[in-house]
Amino acid sequence: MTQAPLSIASSDTIDARLDLYIDGQWLPPEGRGYRHIIDPATGRLLAQAAEASVADAQRAIAAARRAFDEGPWRDTGARERTLLLQRIADAIAADAEPLARLESLNTGKTISESRNDMADIVATFRYFSALVATESGLANEAPAHVISRTLREPVGVCGLITPWNYPLLQAAWKIAPALGAGNTVVLKPSELTPLSTHRLTGLLAGIGLPAGVFNLLTGPGAVGAELARHRDVDLVSFTGGALAGASVMGAASGNFKKVALELGGKNPNIVFDDADFDTAVDYALNAAFFHAGQVCSAGSRLMLQDGVHDRFVDALVPRVRRIRLGNGLAEGTQMGPVQSAMQRRKVLSMVAAGVSEGALLRCGGKAPAGAAFENGFWLEPTVLTHVHAAMALASEEIFGPVLTVERFATESEAVRLANATPFGLAAAVWTRDLERANRVSRALRFGTVWANDYHPYFPEAPWGGYKASGIGRELGRGGLDEYTELKHSYINLAPRPLGWFGARTD
Repeated sequence: MTQAPLSIASSDTIDARLDLYIDGQWLPPEGRGYRHIIDPATGRLLAQAAEASVADAQRAIAAARRAFDEGPWRDTGARERTLLLQRIADAIAADAEPLARLESLNTGKTISESRNDMADIVATFRYFSALVATESGLANEAPAHVISRTLREPVGVCGLITPWNYPLLQAAWKIAPALGAGNTVVLKPSELTPLSTHRLTGLLAGIGLPAGVFNLLTGPGAVGAELARHRDVDLVSFTGGALAGASVMGAASGNFKKVALELGGKNPNIVFDDADFDTAVDYALNAAFFHAGQVCSAGSRLMLQDGVHDRFVDALVPRVRRIRLGNGLAEGTQMGPVQSAMQRRKVLSMVAAGVSEGALLRCGGKAPAGAAFENGFWLEPTVLTHVHAAMALASEEIFGPVLTVERFATESEAVRLANATPFGLAAAVWTRDLERANRVSRALRFGTVWANDYHPYFPEAPWGGYKASGIGRELGRGGLDEYTELKHSYINLAPRPLGWFGARTD
């Protein structure tokens, strides 16, 4: 069965039922059930996506298993896989605008952010294409009659589970190294935001991958759970919340499969008195309010030294009030809605709890007024001051357009407070003192630490966290290694008897 690539009309409407992609075919779900996909800016129906069942997941896993164990994919060399990743990059680059519009329509993020995501996705595939091209076995010290090599081989069948906030970017971070290393894939995007991933699958289907190498399952968490526990899945890579990550890890322990987890963050953005004031203020907004704060590395925890605290807050709050809310597809919009009604309820609940604990609401904290915001899942950008480390606001991930402000006196106090969180994904430090920047960067227990910047990442730099922020790394050399097994291959070219056990002594 074929299915036309998912597209949107000029009116940004979609009239489509989105099927599963299993073993090289578009197929309806076993139970014939479909989920409504909702526009977070308007609350209207966008499309209907297949609700896969556990049986559907098992079909996809079996297809991926066959493709890895028996199909032509296992004999595909690194050079051919390199070219494949380049073809994927070319297809995404050519299709970048439709993909970006679907991403914004489904997630609510601004079109400018989605366009930037597409450029980053293309760069990710090109980077892993180049990295795979450099792979070779490593020779070990051995006698002349022995070939001893260290090999990196594909893990096998990879279950990839991606989140709702960056559907296509997170998929690219997993698909590129997984296919590049020679694995087969079963991809499950979030049931809330499958649209751009569905279109990407259509592009991959047209590139000529052997049947079963890439499979798409849309649907509920039970599908991801099956990927995690099924014995024919050799690796599961999950990006999402800590509770769901713990569930994936527990399910995967049944057969000791490889696990990669990229989980949440509570990311401090530390500003010292000597920082470049105007730039630090500007970046504090960028850190907290991109994609309405629905970013695992969002700098939602602003930490200000005593000498700059009051002036900084006074400069920050008026700019937050001026952030232009609107439909993400409208040019000039600076912030869109949160993704779902449930997410909005969670954020408002956390803000209310913080205020009850003594935090001071400086702006936001409610839905915006006006006809444009009567439908959808809107929240004003919010700033809370007088936050301290004992509050849930200082230690729990909010995942919405909320910036909390804490005060500190000394460098040692800043480091101690910043590290006093169960998470360890990302952090930033702002200072003109480069020795301090280096000293604090080394002391912070986070997977990424920026100095005098916030949010940049590169395909060649590793991404992941300490502590409850996850296990393993994506991107970079480590991101490719996650999808391989390390083998020592030893071949004796001239075997001779040792004569040690049971040899005649007379």
